[in-house]
Amino acid sequence: MRYFLLLLLLLAGLLPPAAAQPAPPDTAKGRYHRPLFAQVKVRRNVEFAQVSGLLGQTQPLYLDFYEPSGDTVRRRPLVLLAHEGAFVTGTRDDVVMTELCTRLARLGYTAASIDYRLLFFPFDSVGIGRAAIRATQDMRAAVRFFRHDAATARRFKVDGSYIFVGGSSAGAFMALQTAYLDKATEVPAYLNLAALGGLEGSGGNAGYSSRPRGVINLCGALAQAGWLQAGDVPLLSIHGTRDGIVPYQRGLIGGPLPAQVVAGSAVLRRRAQAVGVPNVLRPLRGAGHVPYSFEPTYIDSVFVPMRDFLRPLLGTGVPGPLLAAALNPRRTAVATAALPPRRVQLVHSSADSIGAAPPENLPLPAAAAETEAVGPPE
Repeated sequence: MRYFLLLLLLLAGLLPPAAAQPAPPDTAKGRYHRPLFAQVKVRRNVEFAQVSGLLGQTQPLYLDFYEPSGDTVRRRPLVLLAHEGAFVTGTRDDVVMTELCTRLARLGYTAASIDYRLLFFPFDSVGIGRAAIRATQDMRAAVRFFRHDAATARRFKVDGSYIFVGGSSAGAFMALQTAYLDKATEVPAYLNLAALGGLEGSGGNAGYSSRPRGVINLCGALAQAGWLQAGDVPLLSIHGTRDGIVPYQRGLIGGPLPAQVVAGSAVLRRRAQAVGVPNVLRPLRGAGHVPYSFEPTYIDSVFVPMRDFLRPLLGTGVPGPLLAAALNPRRTAVATAALPPRRVQLVHSSADSIGAAPPENLPLPAAAAETEAVGPPE
């Protein structure tokens, strides 16, 4: 018996080890994952829509467009981002939006930080609900603007099939609604959606789709998790677990206005899982609302999951092994609950590294004037 056992052990030692499964080939040679471009070109004040303002006046909307300097690729993915500010304040050159757009462009993406209509009256739940619908129309107009350009003049060299949307706080509500609020019947009648111009609005380029290829939700929520349906586009959520303004779970939002119940990122994760929508949730443990707007070290906790979420979605068909890797990353975000009570300036990332009050729980639903180059840090 010992002889046979010894023989089996010897034979086992002579057999070669099982071959490891090869990693998926990197056909992009690091593009969209490593910062291959040292310089980023910014086209500022690009008009993408004309809409009706709060008082009925014609209001132009602008965006800042970021692209890798010297890039020769003719069709590139685009990430559209919207700033925070409770539909009351904020600008497209917000330091967080600027930093994220710059980092994306250094990877090979194009990126745009957009204007949207601010302010509302009266200052109540109906007013902010209508403001959120208008802002979502503006993001949809930006998607259509780039789709129209991709099909015609191609000034921006964007691939119209690969347009992603995202935002922070109020901007995240907009991005979520752009992707998942797709039925007029989901909007309460008292908001009078028809008077606002419907889900799409009147921002131009009618006939082009405003459906994105994926959504980046930074500290946002939806009025109804049920808006997420089977077949919807993939979702990335990044959210502080101790967010006292936009709840991480299901909770109230909107003080001092009449509070509403919203579905935070953790609830959206469960809903997406239940209906089969590919999704990633990155909780910032112990962090409050939009911590990356106060503390620069949080930017990596936002950008790295964004990078790992987006790249697998650039292929055709069903997301492959790279998305599986993004769903189960090796790194976890480290955060603290204590946040400094002021904004700080961000600095651009190294070569290897790669806010405000929210909306209510109501269905929230040209040419470049200036170009500049943005280089790496000193």
